[in-house]
Amino acid sequence: MTAARRSAALRAWLIAGTLDIAYAMAWTTLAGGTVGGMLRGIAKGPFGDGAGGWGPGGALAGLGVHFAIMAAMVALWFAAVRRWPTLGAARWGWTGALYGLFLYLAMNAVVLPLRFGAPFPPADPVQALIALIPHILLVGWPIARFAQVKDTR
Repeated sequence: MTAARRSAALRAWLIAGTLDIAYAMAWTTLAGGTVGGMLRGIAKGPFGDGAGGWGPGGALAGLGVHFAIMAAMVALWFAAVRRWPTLGAARWGWTGALYGLFLYLAMNAVVLPLRFGAPFPPADPVQALIALIPHILLVGWPIARFAQVKDTR
């Protein structure tokens, strides 16, 4: 990977990761939860239910898990663009929307049901949209946009 691509991937990771977690923090707060509780909930994914009682350390672990997952999402898209350059040359709004939809389905139809027993599809279509829209706007779009960087060799 060239320096330009690494830089673009790093920016995509930082921006999409920050936008996504900021949205989750805002949504959690508006719903009456706590940011620390939400972050410890993320930590429970790989570290088990005990992470819910880790206090501030659990919240930091959850933040780390969030950014690790985002790194995997960015790496997957950048690898796909490298393998299929047409993806990177296509309109990033469309490809980003499709990638956001794919990520939503992967998280909500596979990961969350397997780890936490979350139902899919959600019984409430509004809740589904509340989860889908940020995956597209805050994750899929920035990743697809930054993947369009031109290599300068």
